[in-house]
Amino acid sequence: MFNPDASAQSIRKKLPKSVVIMVEKGNLVMAIKTLAADESITMEAAKARIDEYEDAIKAKQQQKLTTIANKQGIPNSAISFDEAPIEEEFGTLSKDKVKTTPTEQGFKSLQAGVNSQLNDLGYKKPFVPFWGKRLLIIAIIMLGVFWILWRVFS
Repeated sequence: MFNPDASAQSIRKKLPKSVVIMVEKGNLVMAIKTLAADESITMEAAKARIDEYEDAIKAKQQQKLTTIANKQGIPNSAISFDEAPIEEEFGTLSKDKVKTTPTEQGFKSLQAGVNSQLNDLGYKKPFVPFWGKRLLIIAIIMLGVFWILWRVFS
């Protein structure tokens, strides 16, 4: 039977600690280059060793999740490490199809969502918007200045 703990430890012993840290942080390119340079092996061999290490880590994580799920009574079919969703539940999904919405519909749905959120918070729209108040103040100041200049120069 496959024991991920034993294989992870044996692979971890083979990889230098700096490479293990790079792999765990997701810096795979640098890890491959460092391993290839440190041990004077080809990039393909370094990539294969790092892939083995990642597979062992993933298997260990999956085993831990499975044991936790079994303790909590969650069925094993509910836990999946696959990137794609299960086709039986969700139907077949194609990566070629991209859902697009027209820009007007997108803006209208965004505006409706914002309005519903504001209504939920109890926000009431003001009678005159902020920009309207600002324009009104500017117009009043311009009329005042015009009236003063009219009285002075007439």
